[in-house]
Order: sequence, then structure tokens, then C-alpha cells
Amino acid sequence: MKKKLISLMMAVAMTFGLTSCGSASSDGYTVGICQLVQHEALDAATQGFKDALVAELGEEKVTFDEQNASGDSVNCSTIVNGFVSKNVDLILANATGALTAATSATNEIPVLGTAITAYSVALDLDDATFTGTVGGNVSGTSDLAPLDEQAAMILEWFPDTKEVGIIYCSAEANSVYQVNEITKALADLGVNATAYAFTDSNDVTSVTNKACETSDVIYIPTDNTAASNTEAIANVVVPAKVPVIAGEAGICKGCGIATLSISYYDLGYTTGKMAAKVLTGEADISEMPIEYAPVTKYYNAELAEQYGLTPVEGYEVLE
Repeated sequence: MKKKLISLMMAVAMTFGLTSCGSASSDGYTVGICQLVQHEALDAATQGFKDALVAELGEEKVTFDEQNASGDSVNCSTIVNGFVSKNVDLILANATGALTAATSATNEIPVLGTAITAYSVALDLDDATFTGTVGGNVSGTSDLAPLDEQAAMILEWFPDTKEVGIIYCSAEANSVYQVNEITKALADLGVNATAYAFTDSNDVTSVTNKACETSDVIYIPTDNTAASNTEAIANVVVPAKVPVIAGEAGICKGCGIATLSISYYDLGYTTGKMAAKVLTGEADISEMPIEYAPVTKYYNAELAEQYGLTPVEGYEVLE
């Protein structure tokens, strides 16, 4: 009887030992992903981020808690506060609304932004003294393309342009920043720019109609609300034959003629590689500078044909 009891105890101990070993081997990292809104560019950034982390750490080592805020900043706060309560290992903040919510929710959990145009604007930093490293628990990647080059593109395609209408969402701080910068760049080229702001998706059509009335060309910055409403914009600009130069490829694909844009998948992938270094302790997030992606000139062949335009040399067809 005593031998049976000892054998039973040993079996139980081995069972617990195996359970413990299995638990340890399955230990990994939980990463919370807060994406501001669903559209092609941000979806690609999220996918690139996930693919990079899996490639760097292994699929069994990473668990993603992926949530979408449906364009609502209040939802962003709810989502990231949930991540903080769960004590996730890292937060990906995809777009500015997600980043500001995440940085307000925690100063301890590492936060990486992606698809952020200007961190100094998003985080209310002094642009004059911002060196490219946020510090603290925040870093990430930027989708900012050279705005002076985008301004020059307008004249590459439409050399007789005198009036450019800029449509954007006034609720997006990074869009406001781009509007101000491209207005200066266009002024240097002798082109007048007029800004037309919508507050949300409900007035995109009416604002676009107004911009078309007085504009030779319309420019749209990297703006999440615009990116989510390209069909509504196209339904106005295409019949009016007012061409759009876009700040990023997703908007261009939906309603634009040409863009100087990054690959959002590559941007997300770069962010994922940064995340792997943070999670494994290879890098200190407080010392990681903001990273950027290379830009490429693209044109929308289908829309260019509808407008009767000859493609400008040096532009790739947007797939």
C-alpha cells in the first residue's frame, strides 16, 4: 500500500511538472493593437506589424489583442485602458487618435505608434526642439512624405494650376499640420491654396462639392476620415473632372490621380521589428528614434485614363 501511495504521489508530481513545463514553454508576449479606423492603409500597417513580430519571435510567442475604434477617439481610450488593465506587454497605436489615447493611459507599458504623421503634433511636443526621439515609453514610425515634393507633383501633372483646394478633417491634428505645410510649399511655387474642412464623414460630400467649385486641383493629405470616404469623394470629383493629388496610396487608389506615398505594410513591418527589440530587451524604447519609410511616386492608371491624362514620367502604376 505504501509503495502504491509513493507511486501515486510521483505520478501526480510528474503530471504537475509536465503541466508547469508546458505552461513555461507557452509563455510569450501579449500585444494590444488599437487601430483608429478600418481602411486600406491602416489595415496594411497592422498586418505588416503582426507579420514582423511573428517572423522575429515565432507565432507561438505572440498573442495579439487586436481592436478597432471605428474612428472614435473615445473608443480608443476605452480600448487602451482595457490593455492597461490586462497589463499587456506592448501597445501598438495605429494612427494619431490611438497614440494620444495610449500615451494618456500609461507611462509604463511600451507604446509604439505607426501611421503617425508628426509625433511632435500628435503628442503636443515643441516642434522646434524635437530631435526625433520621444523618450519615455513611446516610439514608433511616421508616414510623413515630403510635403514640398507633393506640392511640386501638382505642377508636374498640372502645370497651369493656379488654385488648389485642400480637403481634410479638422478633427485630425496631423491633417491640420499637413495643410499648413503644403499651403506654404504651394505659395513658394506661386500657387494659391484654400483649405476646406469637414468635421466627420457626414459632410465629406458637401465640402468636396464646395472645393470643386473654385479649384483647378484638389489635394488630400494623409487623412483617416478622407481615406475612409474615397468613394464619396470620387463620386464628386470624377464627374466634375477636378483631379486629386493624394498624400498616400490608399486615397489615390480610391479617388486620386497621383501620390508620393510610402508602403503602409512596410511601415507596419518596421514597427513590428522595433517591437521585437523592445520585448526582448534588445533595445530601450526611450532611446529609439522615430523611423520612416521610403516613398515612391505612383499614379492611378484607371482614373488617369478617365481624365484623359498622359502619365508623367517617373511614376509607377498603383496596383
